[in-house]
Amino acid sequence: MGLQFRSLSILVLLICFLCWPRVGSPLSNSETKPARALDTTLQEYAYRAFFHPRTGIPFDGLVPPYLTGIEISAMRLRSGSLFHRGVETFKEFKIPIGVREQPYVERLVLVYQNLGNWSTTYYPLPGYTYLAPILGLLAYNGSDLSATNLPELEFWASDDAIAIKFGQIRSKPEGSGSHPKCVWFDLHGQVNFTDLVSDNQCLTYEQGHFSIVVESPPPSPPATPEVSASPEETASSSKLDNMPRVCAIVGIAGGGIILVVLFALLILWAWRYKKRKRIQELERAANSGEALRMTRVGSMRVPYAMATRTMPDLEIDFTA
Repeated sequence: MGLQFRSLSILVLLICFLCWPRVGSPLSNSETKPARALDTTLQEYAYRAFFHPRTGIPFDGLVPPYLTGIEISAMRLRSGSLFHRGVETFKEFKIPIGVREQPYVERLVLVYQNLGNWSTTYYPLPGYTYLAPILGLLAYNGSDLSATNLPELEFWASDDAIAIKFGQIRSKPEGSGSHPKCVWFDLHGQVNFTDLVSDNQCLTYEQGHFSIVVESPPPSPPATPEVSASPEETASSSKLDNMPRVCAIVGIAGGGIILVVLFALLILWAWRYKKRKRIQELERAANSGEALRMTRVGSMRVPYAMATRTMPDLEIDFTA
């Protein structure tokens, strides 16, 4: 009885498993590369350029091989000198007087970045086309030139703006009716757009990453092919179109066969269970009457009678 109950439970669980809806989610192969992690890496490699550090002199650094195409440079300055004199030229940046940092440090390091062909990888901007590479300017504490994972200092211009004069910019794509704009990515992930001062110059009052962009032209409608498909291509396309239908029919037929087999097994179990119950009822009825000895015939126990214990006397007439 216990074995049959377990078998029925397994059958019910199997039916539930076959009928349970499958829910799947495709895995995404796209991988977003964090720009903030890139800043940390570039700060470390920029500091390695200070073999013999000199104040106010830019030192170009080398990036790891997997970031080939990115340019970095570092300049160490005294905070007081930066505030009172500014920096006339640091790559494409011109830093005016009156620049402040928070918290205050005696020496700071300005790290320059040119992301080149990595611009769209780390700073994707849907709906826009880059006309110039992303340029970055970030400020760090310069007291320990061997430090890594340094947080950026708050760095802003209090009077005049910081000027960014890009090199030769690309022409805007055909079909784009908008005018180029300056784009600024701050350290909090916000995107800001401003107008250009000239054809290739932008202004900013804070540190971050900068470039020149233009709105992408709308996609052109796909052209309708004029060439008719060959009979072989038509047959192949028909087969491909019918594949989902064939798979569905095969799946339904296979599932129906499995359900029929399981239903037949369930009926067989119920018949055997009913037969065993009938045998048990007969045994109880037999045991409630005269007590007889029991014996086993095949797989059943049945009563049997003892042999006759009193032999009959034969009446024979004897004649003298």
